[in-house]
Amino acid sequence: MFARSIAVSLSLCFSECYSGIMETKRCNFWLPNKKRFCANSPIGDSLYCGNHNSRSEGQWIPCPIDPSHSVLEENLKGHVKRCPLLKQVQSLSLHSFYRKGINAGSDGEQEDKEVLGVDDSRLPAKTVSSEMKRNALHNMSVPEFCNLLEKIESIHESFCKDIQDSFQMPEVCRMWIKTGEENRKLPFQEKHIMQQASILGNLENFGILRSSLNRKFSKSEEPDKQENPVPAVIEFGAGRGYLTQMLADCYGIKSVFLVERKSYKLKADRTLRQNDSLRLERLRIDIEDLDLTAVESLHGVPFLAIGKHLCGDATDLAMRCCFPVSKDNDGGQRDVSKNLGGLAIATCCHHLCQWKHYTNKRYFLNLGMTKEEFHAITWFTSWAVDANHGSDLPDATDFRSHFQSIRKEQGDGYVDGVEKILADMEAPKRAALGFKCKWIIDMGRLMWLRELGLDAELVKYVPPTLSPENHLLIARPANYL
Repeated sequence: MFARSIAVSLSLCFSECYSGIMETKRCNFWLPNKKRFCANSPIGDSLYCGNHNSRSEGQWIPCPIDPSHSVLEENLKGHVKRCPLLKQVQSLSLHSFYRKGINAGSDGEQEDKEVLGVDDSRLPAKTVSSEMKRNALHNMSVPEFCNLLEKIESIHESFCKDIQDSFQMPEVCRMWIKTGEENRKLPFQEKHIMQQASILGNLENFGILRSSLNRKFSKSEEPDKQENPVPAVIEFGAGRGYLTQMLADCYGIKSVFLVERKSYKLKADRTLRQNDSLRLERLRIDIEDLDLTAVESLHGVPFLAIGKHLCGDATDLAMRCCFPVSKDNDGGQRDVSKNLGGLAIATCCHHLCQWKHYTNKRYFLNLGMTKEEFHAITWFTSWAVDANHGSDLPDATDFRSHFQSIRKEQGDGYVDGVEKILADMEAPKRAALGFKCKWIIDMGRLMWLRELGLDAELVKYVPPTLSPENHLLIARPANYL
């Protein structure tokens, strides 16, 4: 009887709890990954929350304050007064280094048409989404598509054959990692440590950084006579700032500027601020709007520009930021800053690149490529991360023979369209094509740096098995000592 009464009590308790849950309104959108319904409250008379409610009929346009979300055109006037990003934009506008769209580039056909007095870079440009890129590709005729693939093969064969592996692990970083493991103070995964160490090792090999090994891990109290010629570091797309943390600890940097548009928790800032000899400044701003020449604490200070995985066109924005157009230069030509001591950017997410922001449009135009073909190439790059990366795929496949066979099989009629051809392509061939397109995009960036008079290299800084996003652009002034 006692056991039965307990069971009845538990049953009543469960029923009350369940009915209480059912009475509380929740969004009816099912989340398959979490295997439950959305926990947000529905809006108005709808069964869904604001995130999952079906969109109203009408013209949706990007928010002019924060284009990452859209609003109904009829609600735009009211939305701009209460957009969550409004206060941040208003705060930024008070800073002298905030200049809307200064590094955005131009949507014109030639980068050298940019003139400082022309404000076309600040006009809203329509972002070409991945879906739009894919649809444009599928709408190509088969001869046009085959011609594009032949161009890609030819460009890759001509420009991308001398790219070297440069996997580095400096001794100072090795000892830093060992100390961190012993103290259990490494806040990131091993693969990120390997990438960060290799970036710094390539900077050291290129003569931009000098190791502080003797000063950092020696018991000698004598000052290190070989101080780094770049006392300041600017990390673009800094995120939590862990790359800069390793750099500051291992190479004795005196000033750190972290550029990041988002707010992060668990940042390296707290550890960096414990170093009394280090000056830290975090600039919460989009790289597109940052005028480095107006950052007062950088005036006359030699600096090193770095970035680990600057997604898509963020690489191009950062490069422009480092090489601003001189106000006295009526031709709009970009000059190498007298204070730039070096640059190292690990590129990634090439599928997000946009024609407007790309630094070296002339490179593609001179190769006979159009804006539409550029966007097609960026779309292909997403395939590079879809396959097994145990071997270097870019040099493994020549597509010309593959598409010659397509022409032979289908004749002049081309029964199958481009969409069917792409769907039938084997995964290794898709990945190989994606890798080749990545190299072509980054080679244009490399040439842009060299045209500015810099010593520049493009290397693979980690094995593809560690990360398929393994391209590193590294540069320094030609007269660097």
